[in-house]
Amino acid sequence: MATLTLPCADDGLENYTTGTPRDFPEAADRPFNRVAYAAAHVVPNATADNDPWIDTDVDWDRTIAFRTHLWNLGLGVAEAMDTAQRGMGMDWPTSLELIRRSVEASRDIPGAVVASGAGTDHLAASPDLSIDDVIAAYEEQCAAVEACGGRIILMASRALAACAKSPDDYAKVYDRILGNVKEPVIVHWLGEMFDPALKGYWGNADHYEAMDTCLDALKRNADKVDGIKISLLDKDKEIRLRRGLPDGVRMYTGDDFNYAELIAGDEDGYSDALLGIFDAIAPAASAALSALAGNRPEEFHDIFAPTVPLSRHIFKAPTRFYKTGVVFMAYLNGHQDHFVMVGGQQSTRSIVHLAEIFRLADKAGLLKNPDDAAARMSRVTAIHGIGV
Repeated sequence: MATLTLPCADDGLENYTTGTPRDFPEAADRPFNRVAYAAAHVVPNATADNDPWIDTDVDWDRTIAFRTHLWNLGLGVAEAMDTAQRGMGMDWPTSLELIRRSVEASRDIPGAVVASGAGTDHLAASPDLSIDDVIAAYEEQCAAVEACGGRIILMASRALAACAKSPDDYAKVYDRILGNVKEPVIVHWLGEMFDPALKGYWGNADHYEAMDTCLDALKRNADKVDGIKISLLDKDKEIRLRRGLPDGVRMYTGDDFNYAELIAGDEDGYSDALLGIFDAIAPAASAALSALAGNRPEEFHDIFAPTVPLSRHIFKAPTRFYKTGVVFMAYLNGHQDHFVMVGGQQSTRSIVHLAEIFRLADKAGLLKNPDDAAARMSRVTAIHGIGV
């Protein structure tokens, strides 16, 4: 156990003593009965001589090593997604290099799965764009991912959201792209709480109305759709969409608030998973999914239950800053030697927010080495003038 000084929400300080970590396995002990992807973050080169708000310099060794950690735990890697700061510090050329390296690394690990984001982020969003411009941008990125030998996650498009005039424009784009991909893809509907530029996606600000347009597109192209990842942080909306999916199309939960019950499912079905929080809680996620596959539902819920408050805190509004908490967890657990992010986004959350991440992670048994994690936490608090 370690004791350290942490800030509190009331502007005070407290002496906090860590608990005992849970003994999660370092590798999956059985195949899962759910498909589970972790949307993985990137590790920047913290000593690069650049302008961090403008330039991107990735530590490729540490970035790929983290993906190997996820694969060893039986999790698939959802590559170059918003957790990797795609379109939020990571541009398309760097994202494509990340995809290429990740797909290549996966070939050395038996059973490793990686699916990669293809979108339109090299195209500046503008109402002056045409639908054909958006289609061409999607086609360029899909072709690039396929050329790497990668599976596609079809990301939501800021450019489409900016220029579409009606749901019919969304139908035209998705019908064209899905009709031409080589293998079934995962469609990603990212809500405006994650990216405000995507408000009104599918041509309607009402999520239920938008859902009808989305479902129609999926039904028309079901043979080209492996599944859909929905990230609206609303379990009822996810369940409604899940129940309307055509046969053979999976629901990949992107609900970082309610993932445990959505993965467990109900009498009408369950969700598979494609989650940013699985980056931060990967050992627990692997152990819980193993328990579910072994028909031990009580153990599944026992493992996941204390991770949910942590996830809800990391993904609290403004939700688009959740990546800071994900990377902070990687730092606390020694997956990187610094708490630095692409674009300098480590500054998007307060020291009080980070301290609560430490407490909640400790209570969930997720600090693998509490003494080392406490030392790392103390280095961060010292920067803020605490304990010095």
